[in-house]
Amino acid sequence: AASDVYKRQAKARLRRFRGRAVFMSYGRDTPMDESVVSHVPLRLRCYSGVCRRTGGNMNSTLGCLGNALWFILGGFVMGLVWWMFGVLCFISIIGIPWGRACFVMGNFTFFPFGKMPVSREVLTGQPDVGTGVLGTVGNILWLVFAGIWIALGHLVSAAACAVTIIGIPFAWQHVKLAALALCPIGKTVVPAAVAQAAEEAATLRGYQKQK
Repeated sequence: AASDVYKRQAKARLRRFRGRAVFMSYGRDTPMDESVVSHVPLRLRCYSGVCRRTGGNMNSTLGCLGNALWFILGGFVMGLVWWMFGVLCFISIIGIPWGRACFVMGNFTFFPFGKMPVSREVLTGQPDVGTGVLGTVGNILWLVFAGIWIALGHLVSAAACAVTIIGIPFAWQHVKLAALALCPIGKTVVPAAVAQAAEEAATLRGYQKQK
């Protein structure tokens, strides 16, 4: 009985969602898997790949304030580091796939609050080149040639923020970015609420496959 209620609620969400939801993913519009759409909270409205949260003015204000302080107090430096590696990757030609990921993560590093990285497979429900075996190989190569150095930069920045005590939230953000720097291939950045909804939908899909 509980499962029937859950299914009816999911169908109601899908009807109210209206139209096809899309997200800007890795430089292109990616259709969202229907199971993700049906579990996106109703307070999320998505139009042409731009996600807006309604009724979240306080969270939005705090996020904007956090991003402004983050950018002014040094966040832009690590964002530029990501961009620098992206430019080097594009210059090498064969590194263009890594370069695209660098610019995505660089933009995220400039203004990280209110957003989250998420696997494109989790977001769309469909695997692609970056989330498969080639993506794993790409992450290994990235780790050796660039990832470890960007991660170290974030950890040094985290230590500097942590020393100030009041900068501990920023330090924790740098730690998360350091972990992301080790394996950015196959991921994209979306609003935090969307990432959470996508992960919940992916968990549900996994549960349904096991049944």
